[in-house]
Amino acid sequence: MQSILKSVIGPKKEFHDLGGRVALITGGALGIGYQVARTFVLNGARVIMINRKEDQGQDAIDKIKQEAGPTAQIEWMECDMGNFQQIKDTFTSLREREVRLDLLILSTGINVNQYGETHDKIDRHFQVNWLGQYYVCNLLYPLLRKTSKLPETPAPRIVWETSEQHRMAPSTVHFGSMEEINDPNVGNLELYERMKLAIILGVKYGLLDLVVKPNNDNIYVLSVHPGAVSTSMQQQWKDAYPGLFGKLLTTMMLAIGRDPEQGAFSALWAATSPEIEEKGWNGYYFSDSCQPGKESKQASDPKLGSALWDLTQRIIKDKIGDNALTDWNAA
Repeated sequence: MQSILKSVIGPKKEFHDLGGRVALITGGALGIGYQVARTFVLNGARVIMINRKEDQGQDAIDKIKQEAGPTAQIEWMECDMGNFQQIKDTFTSLREREVRLDLLILSTGINVNQYGETHDKIDRHFQVNWLGQYYVCNLLYPLLRKTSKLPETPAPRIVWETSEQHRMAPSTVHFGSMEEINDPNVGNLELYERMKLAIILGVKYGLLDLVVKPNNDNIYVLSVHPGAVSTSMQQQWKDAYPGLFGKLLTTMMLAIGRDPEQGAFSALWAATSPEIEEKGWNGYYFSDSCQPGKESKQASDPKLGSALWDLTQRIIKDKIGDNALTDWNAA
């Protein structure tokens, strides 16, 4: 299939030059994350991929180097977004090692699946997709701020993968307590919808309103909807709904979904398009590339966004300690 990515971006030479820039991609060895990593490398960036499994990381590196050449600047690091201590150790070390970070793409995710808990005893949808990647963003933010102050440097960007499914999040969502999050009675689809809602709220009312604006930082924070994409994540429908129904859902989603290159285009566009800065689209959610998304009523509620931000910080401090979070003002 001729992908949207190829038809819109065109050949490699027509894409935005990323020479000298550094990108980090959670979930970078698989699916959408892999296609983002691959495109960044092909256009001159140095890329750090984050995943749980070493064999996946090495396979991704091998494939990218086959296409980009043996000198391609690509590496892989292990980290589980369901383990706060591992996140703290990995990204504190990375922050201290690196001299700049231009692009942070938060693409790790669990699809619709049954309720389960992480290493930290938290609903895995909520921790892996939101809490863990929020913590990554917090730990790396001083490096992003440092990069934003370098001369003749485009504003760093943080891009989260979310979904139009946020519109279906339960009306009972308040983000008030751990008990609300760790409720095994919440439906499989609702677990997914709730955490996608959290991402849009966290970007708009947390990162933008409570961090970027007060600090007057030249950093853009965005969330995007990639569309239904035919990746291995669609196999999780069979786990969410065992039996014939789950198999039918998996088959349908794989059949109608965009290919991974198409699915990656929204994140690539948000990470590199000059239009973002030209139109001042900071904190925006995009339901498709170039198209601000008109969030749901819940996703437009600043009180719900504030509750999410407070709960997020309480959970991380409770699990790791009062000194777990990096000062958002640090540089």
